Amino acid sequence: MVFSMTGVGFDQQGAPLLDGIDAEVGQGRLTIVTGPSGAGKTTLLRLLNRLAEPTRGHLAFHGRPLAETDVLAPRRRVVLVAQHPVLLTDSVAAELRVGRPDLGQAAAADLLGRLGLPTGLLHRPTAGLSGGQAQRLCLARALALQPEVLLLDEPTSALDGAAARVVPEVARTLTAAGTSVLAATHGRSWIRAADAVLVLDHGRLAAHGPPQSLDYLMEGP
Repeated sequence: MVFSMTGVGFDQQGAPLLDGIDAEVGQGRLTIVTGPSGAGKTTLLRLLNRLAEPTRGHLAFHGRPLAETDVLAPRRRVVLVAQHPVLLTDSVAAELRVGRPDLGQAAAADLLGRLGLPTGLLHRPTAGLSGGQAQRLCLARALALQPEVLLLDEPTSALDGAAARVVPEVARTLTAAGTSVLAATHGRSWIRAADAVLVLDHGRLAAHGPPQSLDYLMEGP
């Protein structure tokens, strides 16, 4: 298992945002975290990336307590793509080289193409990108790092149509190659494609299992 959680909880200003989470995240699997807004999905991703620390419980990465690792070490292997794009440079090409200064132009163009972005964007400033383009660029930047685990927070919230469909397809390609992908999303297409689903409600794990065992989540587009 990549991550294992036993009794994990997280409080903010005395209020529990997560409580009693018992779950595992398997290697090379697409795991979906779903549930209503405010259920704790983003908080869970932040704990796995060590942007926050559990208030209680046991959280392990490859069997080792995550709290015992150097705070930066997991972030080199576990990359989080936030819901709202945060661009760090003034050009698309430079953005893809954040953390990968050796990334060649052909590899950069390939990353854009995988996510349905025109390769001509490489020569564009980031300031002119649409919200959907910026969201996919942040994902491409994460893919350039070749992470062991990819954490996605509402990865298609700014996308629709073909653009929204390509991202879960990329996620499945990654898991087939051994990357573990954990996505917080309401998207039914994501849930149908998943190997495992965690359902959060008011900070607690309400249900978990393969999507076929959670029929009510499969309804709708």
